[in-house]
Amino acid sequence: MSRLLHAALLSAGIALAAGGAVAQPIQVGVTISTTGPAASLGIPQRNSIALLPTEIDGHKIEYTVLDDGADTTKAVANIRKLIDETHADVIIGSSTTPASMAMIDVAAEKKVPMISLAASARLVSPMDDQRRWVFKVPQNDSLMADAIAEHMAKAGVKSVAFIGFNDAYGDGWAAEFGRAAKAKGIEIVATEKFARTDQSVTGQALKMMAAKPDAVLVAGSGTPAALPQKTLKERGYTGKMYQTHGIANNDFLRVGGKDVEGTVLPVGPIVVAAQLPDSNPIKAQALKYVNAYEAANGPGSVAAFGAHAYDAGTLMAAAIPAALKKAKPGTPEFRAALRDAMEAQKDLVMTHGIATMSPTEHNGFDTRARVMVVIDNGKWKLLP
Repeated sequence: MSRLLHAALLSAGIALAAGGAVAQPIQVGVTISTTGPAASLGIPQRNSIALLPTEIDGHKIEYTVLDDGADTTKAVANIRKLIDETHADVIIGSSTTPASMAMIDVAAEKKVPMISLAASARLVSPMDDQRRWVFKVPQNDSLMADAIAEHMAKAGVKSVAFIGFNDAYGDGWAAEFGRAAKAKGIEIVATEKFARTDQSVTGQALKMMAAKPDAVLVAGSGTPAALPQKTLKERGYTGKMYQTHGIANNDFLRVGGKDVEGTVLPVGPIVVAAQLPDSNPIKAQALKYVNAYEAANGPGSVAAFGAHAYDAGTLMAAAIPAALKKAKPGTPEFRAALRDAMEAQKDLVMTHGIATMSPTEHNGFDTRARVMVVIDNGKWKLLP
């Protein structure tokens, strides 16, 4: 063998050995709604993915982000593509409850942990063989429904008209608020539905006004949730207005304008991070995210929905070191270990709250994950 050939083979062998020593990257698949009726949720979530860690314990973290347009069929196609083609070790998404609900069976079938960015408690409860693979970082609608009912009772509200999306988000809120209202002795005198893509809800507004409620609760998310409230104002309704935490972004304030002034709603602490007392353990984490997001996207650009994606990254990052001790990325064993490690998290501080997971609890937030705010002069104002 010539010296030249021997040197070439030796060099190739060294290169291969070096290549084999490179740690296997961890693949993160993301499907969110950056277009369509939930774009005001998905766009800040996409921007927040860019703020997540790119290396943990010597392993690169690689992200593949797809848009599902809030379409359930597309969301299912995306999660299958992310798992089958990019070999995702964990899935983040989707932005909406219907899309996330549709993804559960795939996550369970493929045995890949999924962190939803949608609100409904039905995503993780009741726990079963499918949901054991699913976690969620937004507050459960049950937690927020209790906060609304408590505020209504203190404000002297005796009767409420309810209008929500005609999908899993609205259905979940109808059930949870119905429970919370009953516990506080509040009567629901009208129940209406509307679609995320509707251009008019005049009929529903007139029916609610005919019931003469003390207050109206709109159970929607993103900018479409402004439509019922604007319609009610145009028709002369002067009662109290409540919304869910699904509208906590600047796009809603822009679309709602003066018609949403005085609206009361529960939100995650991130929304009013600067107004929190320094003693609140969530404040530092929330401000860290706010500063990073606005540095990348401009002053005043931060949104609660983007923070959910950041919290998903926080949960994932906290679990990865333990999973790496048990298996290599890209294997079924690593995905199972990652699921187990997320389920074992205790007192994990996020931008929206402090989470403690368990085999029966895959959201983990308590009342520290909510505060009540009012829309005052186009801004979110923390209520006492």
